[in-house]
Amino acid sequence: MANKNIRSLSYRKELDDNLFENITALSKKKVSSKEFHNLAKRFMIDDSVVIGTASFYDFLRPENQEKKVHVCNGTACMVAGTQDQLTEKLSTLVDADKIGHVPCLGHCHKNNAFLYNNHTYSAHSIEALEKIISDTPALENTYYIGSSSTPILTSKIENITEFYTLFESYIKHPEKVIEQLKQSNLRGRGGAGFPFYFKLDAVLKENETQKYIVCNADEGDPGAYSDMYLMEHQAHKVLFGMLIAGKTVGANTGVLYIRGEYPNSIRKIKQAIKQLEDLNLLQHFRFKIIRGQGAYVCGEETALLNSIEGLRPEVRVRPPYPAQYGLFGKPTVLSNVETFANIHWILKHGGAAYAALGNGKSTGTKMVSLDSYFNRPGMYEIEMGTPLKSVIEEYGKGFKSEIKALQIGGPLGGIVPIHKVKDLTLDFESFTNHGFLLGHASIVSIPNHFPIIKFIEHLLEFTADESCGKCYPCRIGSHRGYEMLKKAQNESYKIDRQLFNDLIETLELGSLCALGGGVPLPIKNALQYFEDELKEYFK
Repeated sequence: MANKNIRSLSYRKELDDNLFENITALSKKKVSSKEFHNLAKRFMIDDSVVIGTASFYDFLRPENQEKKVHVCNGTACMVAGTQDQLTEKLSTLVDADKIGHVPCLGHCHKNNAFLYNNHTYSAHSIEALEKIISDTPALENTYYIGSSSTPILTSKIENITEFYTLFESYIKHPEKVIEQLKQSNLRGRGGAGFPFYFKLDAVLKENETQKYIVCNADEGDPGAYSDMYLMEHQAHKVLFGMLIAGKTVGANTGVLYIRGEYPNSIRKIKQAIKQLEDLNLLQHFRFKIIRGQGAYVCGEETALLNSIEGLRPEVRVRPPYPAQYGLFGKPTVLSNVETFANIHWILKHGGAAYAALGNGKSTGTKMVSLDSYFNRPGMYEIEMGTPLKSVIEEYGKGFKSEIKALQIGGPLGGIVPIHKVKDLTLDFESFTNHGFLLGHASIVSIPNHFPIIKFIEHLLEFTADESCGKCYPCRIGSHRGYEMLKKAQNESYKIDRQLFNDLIETLELGSLCALGGGVPLPIKNALQYFEDELKEYFK
């Protein structure tokens, strides 16, 4: 009930005088507690709400305010083994206490990644680092881009005005939009694979004057950079999808929550919105960008909504679902970047044409991120149902070194031993049926020399660090699992397998969201397929 009241008070100022953005601005100015008190008073909320929110985010915490450089410690950079040397080189140019860390910067294809002065870089030499630190050049994050069949998401937009004329065919017929999306069987590309048309239909039926469209662009999965590609290279496909979704359900506002670790994505989306304004193509619809401040849990849809509202980004108990009770308690269509980007092609070519791609249940195409262990790393648009072996060999051109497993779908995705690749096709059903997860379809390669015990220790440490803390299984269980694995490697201690299994089961069944509930999947995969490698750490 307390959060409902605070949510209502935050809604009074809504997005033009947004509580979260106010908290962010004060935190970065390093003002006195009196300023935070005045903000709380202006919003008629308790000081604890403002301070509690400010202290949650990595970029807003006082201990991180003095950091000048943030080195990526994401999974892809970790297994590549580049970051310790990068930190050493940076420490010759920047005071060591000015160097912090950040989970993932979307440079998984070449590693050596860091964030400096609101730009992201990969630099392999001290000479390159010196130039970056002295000049802060605006360098593009470049990588190979390919497609396996019909280029839905990777095709170029030749004329922006012409691209948006499709809007006129559907403006007065919202039921046509929903029908085409239903025929297409477009499923959410954020990981859950939920039918997208259902969200539009549910929000359309809600009898509220204020509704919202929210794009979850908080792509925090280490190894994934597909949303980053779409925002930086295909911004208008994302914006069109949000715009037509808004007009379909009766929403006049679209919010893009973009992670702060993607500063260039924020710049590119701002430029695209400005183009729409200049070309008078907004159709009385407004866009608002909210910049995330470093919290992986904001990728969970209800935590993201809380964040926009200025509350601590803790996961909400559902029901009610966002379609009924979303942003500021109003009906909200919430989906991820790639889902919205598909809509234009579907409406232009028809839902049946989209459904003809794929395998029937998993239709259309999927963006796939390949890391630096591939001979041709980059971003690939692959038709659903394509054999995973083809993705690796035909598009990624195989591996640069010996690989024993792939983690697919981010830190909560399954660990696929290399011998299982031949059994999988790129679709939701194949991965689920074999005990894995497609998720964002990001691929992080685990080389032969990298210990699996270190990998699953990293996953539990990541979960413990990123937990919102609301539920005990995730908050405490992830810490306990991390401690057990660390102790088994550094002391004369053997893990009790039954105790460890019970811990994993508690995380899986007792966690409120997929952060604590999802990390058991890769751990169970590791225990199943790499038992010989792990057995020395267990009783």
